[in-house]
Amino acid sequence: MPYEYETDGAAIYRQSFATIRAEADLARFDPIEEQIAVRMIHAAGMVGLEDHIHFSPDFATAARGALQNGAPILCDARMVSEGVTRPRLPAENAVICTLHADGIRDRAQQMANTRSAAALELWRPHLDGALVAIGNAPTALFHLLNMLEDPECPRPAAIIGCPVGFIGAAESKEALWQAQPSPCCIVEGRLGGSAITVAAINAIASRAE
Repeated sequence: MPYEYETDGAAIYRQSFATIRAEADLARFDPIEEQIAVRMIHAAGMVGLEDHIHFSPDFATAARGALQNGAPILCDARMVSEGVTRPRLPAENAVICTLHADGIRDRAQQMANTRSAAALELWRPHLDGALVAIGNAPTALFHLLNMLEDPECPRPAAIIGCPVGFIGAAESKEALWQAQPSPCCIVEGRLGGSAITVAAINAIASRAE
C-alpha cells in the first residue's frame, strides 16, 4: 500500500485529544468545561478556538444534569440534531428539531422572520428544563432571547449558543452572554457552527471520550 496511516479509530481519538491538550490553553476551564472545550476544538480542527469559548459559571453542571434527568435537546437545524450520538445520551433523551415541521414556512411569513426563528415557536411545550442547542441560525438565537423576555415563557436548563456567520452571529451571541436567561455557552464572534455545537452536546452527554 502506498500510504501508511493510523487505522485504529480509538487511537485516532486518543492522539487527537492528547494533541489538543498539549497545544491548547485550557487552564481556565474546570474539568467538565475542559472536556467540552476539547471536543469543540476537535470538531473545528482549530487550536485557539478555546480563546473564544465562554461558559457561564454553572453551565456545564446544569447542562449535564438536565440530560441525566431526561431533558430533551432542542436543535435549530438538522445538521445539529443528526450529529448527536444517541448512544452517548444518558437517558434516551429526545432530540427535537422543528425546522421542517408542517406550516413553518407559512408561520415564518406571518412573523416576517426566518423559518429558523419561526420553528422555535413549536419548542414551547418542550422548553422547560431542556438543553437548547443553536449552531446555525442567529435569527433563532435572537428569537429565543425575545421569547425568554416573557416571564411566562418556560426556561431551558441551559443554552448552547454557537450560530456561525457574518450577519447577526456575533451580535446574537453577545446578546445571549449579556442577558444569560439560562446558563449558557457561546463561541464569540463569527465562529461557531453545527459541528462545534454537536461536539458540545456529545461532550455534555457523556464523560467518555
